[in-house]
Amino acid sequence: MKLRHSIAACAVMAANVTALAWATPARADWPERPVTIIVPFPAGGGTDTFARPLSAQLTQQLGHAVVIDNKGGAGGTVGAGVAAKAKPDGYTFFMGGAHHALAPSLYKQLSYDIQKDFVPVALLAQPPQVVVVNTGKLPVKSLAELIAYAKARPGQINYGTAGKGSTHHLAGELFSMQTGIQLVDVPYQGAGPMMSALMGGQVDLAFDGLGSSAQQIRAGTIKPLAVAAARRSPSFPDIPTAAEAGVPHFEVSTWYALWAPRGTPQPAIDRMIREVKVALETPKLKEQWASNGSDIPDLSGPAFGAFVDSEIARWAKVVKDAGVTLD
Repeated sequence: MKLRHSIAACAVMAANVTALAWATPARADWPERPVTIIVPFPAGGGTDTFARPLSAQLTQQLGHAVVIDNKGGAGGTVGAGVAAKAKPDGYTFFMGGAHHALAPSLYKQLSYDIQKDFVPVALLAQPPQVVVVNTGKLPVKSLAELIAYAKARPGQINYGTAGKGSTHHLAGELFSMQTGIQLVDVPYQGAGPMMSALMGGQVDLAFDGLGSSAQQIRAGTIKPLAVAAARRSPSFPDIPTAAEAGVPHFEVSTWYALWAPRGTPQPAIDRMIREVKVALETPKLKEQWASNGSDIPDLSGPAFGAFVDSEIARWAKVVKDAGVTLD
C-alpha cells in the first residue's frame, strides 16, 4: 500500500514539474533564452526590411537575442506551415503579412490555417502600395491619364508583379475592375526582379509597396502616380492618394504582422505586444519605418485579428471576381 502511495505521489510531483516547465513563459522574467521569429520569405526581401530592425530593437529590450529564421517558399506558405507546427512555448513567433490573407483564397490546400493555427499578436508595418510607371514606356503623368491611355488600348498595357497571387498581382486586378480597364499581368520571381523589369522597360507599370519603390522614386527612375491609401504618405507628401487622383476606393497595403502559434501562453503574447509597442515608438524604428513609407500602426491582439479576418474576406471576393487561380 505504501509503495502505491509513493508511486502516486511521485506521479503527482512529476505532473506538477511538467506543468511548471510548460508555464515557464508565464513567469515575469520571460524570456529566459533566445526567441525566434520565423520569416516565411528569403533573406533580404520586403519582410526583412522590417523584421531585422525590429528584432535588433527587441533584442535590446528583452535582454535575449531575437533571431530571424528565414524559411521561404511557395509565396510564404511553407514558412507559415513550419511556424504553425512550432512548439507553442513563447519562444517562436511568426512574421507574415498581407499575402497570408490572400493565401486561403488562392491555394486549394494549405498545411496551416492562419485563423485557427495562430494567435494574432500585432500589426507591425503597413506601407501602402503605390502605382508607379516607366515614363519611357507610358507617356502619362497622372492616374487619370493612365486610365484614359489604357482604355484606348485594351489588353495592350502590362504591369509587373512579384508572382501570380501576390499583392502586386491582386492590386492590379482590383484596380482594373474598379476602373474598367484591361491590363495584362507579367509575373516575376519576387519584387526585386519585377522592379528591375520596370526600370528596364520590360513592363509598363507596377503596383508596388511604397517602401520597396521609395529608393527608385527618389532617384527619379520611376514615376509615382498615386498611393493606394486613405491619406498621403508623410514621406512622400507630393504623391496624391488614389481617391484624390480619381479612384476613390482603391486602397491596398503590403502590411506585415506578428503571430504566435496557437497554444502559446497568453503572458508571453501580452509581453510581446507591450515590447513591440515600445519598439515601434523608438526614434530609430520610427525613422526607418518612415523611410520605407510606413506609418507606425497601433493594432494588436483581437483587434488585429479582426483586421486579418476582414482582409481575408475582402481578397476572397477579389480573387473570385477576377477569376484568379493558381496551379
